[in-house]
Formats: sequence, C-alpha cells, structure tokens
Amino acid sequence: MGRGMMKRRTARLWPLLLLLPLLPLAPLAPAAPAAAAARAAGTQDGAGARKPYRLEGGEVKVEGAVAFTEGGDRLLPESEKALDALKAYLDDKTAVTTLRVEAHAGEGGAAAQALSERRALAVARRLVEKGVDCKRLVAVGFGATKPVAAGDAPGARAKNSRVAFVNAALRGRLVGGAPADGGGRVAGDPCRQGSR
Repeated sequence: MGRGMMKRRTARLWPLLLLLPLLPLAPLAPAAPAAAAARAAGTQDGAGARKPYRLEGGEVKVEGAVAFTEGGDRLLPESEKALDALKAYLDDKTAVTTLRVEAHAGEGGAAAQALSERRALAVARRLVEKGVDCKRLVAVGFGATKPVAAGDAPGARAKNSRVAFVNAALRGRLVGGAPADGGGRVAGDPCRQGSR
C-alpha cells in the first residue's frame, strides 16, 4: 500500500479515533441466545418476564389446560389459568384479528361433533366475558376428525379430546389462505350469549 493511500485511510479514521475515549471500557455483553430466542417466540417480554403463552407454528400454547365437566360443556375452574393466558396473548398480539377456538373430541360420531361445537363455543364465550372482543373469535368443533394420537385406547382418546387455539387471520388476512374455520364446523356466534 502506498503512502498516499495510507494517508487517505488515516484521514478517514481520525474522526472515529476521537470517539474512542467516549466508548465504555467494558464490552457490551450480547443477549443470551436463550433469552433472545424466548423473546422472538413471544414467551418473554423485553424485561425478561416469562409470558404465560408461546406460539408453535400458528397454534397458541398456554399454561394450564382447558377442562370441562365429564361429557359436558361446562368449564371447570381450573380452566381459568389457561383462559387468562390466552387473553394476555390476544391483548399483546393486536395483529391477530381472528383466533380460532378449536374443540376436538376423543371419539367419533354425531354426539362427539355436537359436544365439540358446544365446548368451543363455551370457551369463546368465556373469553368474551373476560374482555376479549367477540369479533376476534371463531368457535369451531372438529369432533374426532383431527386426532393427535392413534388408537382407541383411553390414553389416546384423552389426548384427542382437547381445545386448541389457532391464529386464523392476521391484520384481517387469513393465514395461509385457509378458511377461518380451518375446515371444522362453526359452533355459533360468540357475540350472542345464551344461544347458538
């Protein structure tokens, strides 16, 4: 490298060299990879507090479980933790304009389909009671059409009998071009209390 080029580079670096005394003495520590990943997944806020929900694909996973009376659609008190977590998710994620409340049954048949619809609607209406805008929810019953566990054993039926929460629309646009109902049967209007 010639002397002329060296002088030009040095001349460009002088302003930066003058700033060196202003820089902190200790290097800034990079954010811990796990914390950064948790914030990106939505499980921690900027202050590092753990959130009661996480996103897996388009499905919202919450702390706690949604539980019903056996064979019925009445929510049990232990469901409140999961529903509070879901409300927190919807409060935090205003871009989610439609959330699908999916209820699935562990067994097939018309009775199981009807029960899954009543359960989905019960969950959606409870969320409305908690302050969620009813227009952001679509309650859908799937019956036994989407099992997560194979077989007819009691353990498999218990796994298949579940409630799932899925982002159906973001900023008014359907996710992946799929219908808001996800292919299930719409259970009713969460905005209308007491009727289907």
